[in-house]
Amino acid sequence: MNLFQIVVEAFRSMMANRLRTLLTMLGIIIGITSVVLLLAVGDSMKRFISRELEQLGTNMLFISPGGDRVRQQRLRNGAQPVLTIQDAAALNELPSLSGAAPVLQGSFNLAVGNENAAKTVHGVTPAMFKIRGWKIEQGGIFGEADVRASARMVVIGHKIADQFFYKQDPLGKYIRIENTAFQVVGVLYGEGKQVDGGDLSEYVIVPITAAAASLVKMPFPNSVHYVVAQGKSGGNLLDAIEDINDTLRDRHHIKLDEPDDFRIDNLASFAETAQKISAGIAALLGLIGAISLVVGGIGIMNIMLVSVTERTREIGIRMAIGAKPRDVLLQFLTEAVVICLVGGIFGIVLASGAAAAITASGKFDVTITLRAVIVACGFASLVGVFFGFYPARRASKLLPVDCLRYE
Repeated sequence: MNLFQIVVEAFRSMMANRLRTLLTMLGIIIGITSVVLLLAVGDSMKRFISRELEQLGTNMLFISPGGDRVRQQRLRNGAQPVLTIQDAAALNELPSLSGAAPVLQGSFNLAVGNENAAKTVHGVTPAMFKIRGWKIEQGGIFGEADVRASARMVVIGHKIADQFFYKQDPLGKYIRIENTAFQVVGVLYGEGKQVDGGDLSEYVIVPITAAAASLVKMPFPNSVHYVVAQGKSGGNLLDAIEDINDTLRDRHHIKLDEPDDFRIDNLASFAETAQKISAGIAALLGLIGAISLVVGGIGIMNIMLVSVTERTREIGIRMAIGAKPRDVLLQFLTEAVVICLVGGIFGIVLASGAAAAITASGKFDVTITLRAVIVACGFASLVGVFFGFYPARRASKLLPVDCLRYE
């Protein structure tokens, strides 16, 4: 028999025992569905994390004062680590950076008429809009002259605009922040979580000097909570970190044998860690699906052993008319692989339907990739070969005389 005839015989055997074949395939269908769907979820999760990190900017650096290892030491020496607006201005001149901007922030009460709510207010310079990629939906932003004048201007997210100025044009109107009136000059475009945990659509942004004068009370003049810097596009971020380190140590008069009084957090390292975690989770999900596939394979082995016992006389007749042991081995092995592949096709269809349902819900975008389909089909074939080999080999070892006398 050639391979085509063997495959045809395998399908005939499956159709002769439809219920048993269906029950045998059920384990494979569930296993393949699990493998394909979980691999798709893992890939979608990695893509989601990548998109979010790209939106935040992987060449971003966050410089904050102090550090756990130096805080107590410097406090004992009568010094407290601080960053200032002047530090940010010095960093902004570094050729390895495309910009640097200081930040003051705090939670304050916002009020318009009878509407009020507690929101986080960010005091920044105009450079922050370029560094963070913030875009304006309406109006504009404050300029350097407004910062120098401590102008009471505010740029708000669109959810803030909807909350306080529902169905009104917010531009030119005033919001009271802790009883100090700030004029709305712009509305931010977009929404989504930012690196500080806030939602862009709920941001309240004022000139940093206005925040220092009217809102945020810092213990030292011109001090800030942190500085955001951005490495040059295509540049080496490690060189930028080294330049920041040298500049701040020089400005803070830190001796060679003294530790830094600031900390530099690299968002790229966060991105790398997040990618490793998501890759590990994706591998774990695939392993969970593979376990269910192995369980289905064990079911195939059991059914194939039963099939060998039931078809003992058939095996004897085949051998009596010239079939060799390898022909019998190939026949039963092909049946196992065909069962797994057919079950795999049904599993892929079910997984595609489940992925489409999840995507349609709008909560998560799950896409069945070609890689997941290939992996699933490969797994199905391997399971068929692995778990079908022992029953097939057992059938091929039977003696024709014993088979013909079997009742």
